Order: sequence, then C-alpha cells, then structure tokens
Amino acid sequence: QVQLVESGGGLVQAGGSLRLSCAVSGMIFSLNNMYWYRQAPGKQRELVAGITNGGSTNYADSVKGRFTISRDSAKNTVYLQMNSLKPDDTAVYYCYARNTWGQGTQVTVSS
Repeated sequence: QVQLVESGGGLVQAGGSLRLSCAVSGMIFSLNNMYWYRQAPGKQRELVAGITNGGSTNYADSVKGRFTISRDSAKNTVYLQMNSLKPDDTAVYYCYARNTWGQGTQVTVSS
C-alpha cells in the first residue's frame, strides 16, 4: 500500500527556514501528483503546495514567494522548502497523494 513518511519539522524563529521531506513508497512516484497540506490548531486543513508528475507547481497565496515544492524521482521524495517563516505558518504539515495521508510533521515558528 501507499506510505508517506514526513520529516524535517521543528521549532524555528520567525524569518528562519526549514525543509520538509516526504518519502514515498508503494506507488509509482513519477506518475503521481504530490501535495503538501497543513493544519493549524482550531483550523481546517488547507492546501499549501502541489506538484504534478510533470513538475508544474501551485501554491497557496499565503506562501507564494516563500515556499518551494520540489520532487526527486530518484529518491521517491517530495520536498517543501520553507523560507521567511512566520508564526502563522505554525501547523502540522502533511504529505498527500493517491488518497493517502502521511502522519504529519509539526512546524512551530516562534515570534
């Protein structure tokens, strides 16, 4: 079955950077679109960024110009580079593909 395992979360000061990784198994990675979502306490889960199997990307307005999604088919891994982090970026970040969610990784941005 499809498995998605996120890593790279942590505590960072405002203005700092983190890179999240999502290791994928159980599906043909190169054929599938990949997504990052996040869920802050008391809020609905929201789409942060997506990347198609062809490499086209899209971003939530709130992260455009600060976050970059990328994929490495040799490693079956999708990344989310997060720069200029803000306290409002604090959330659990989830990887999503093929109707499957990862377990999530916590990102906390202190002011």
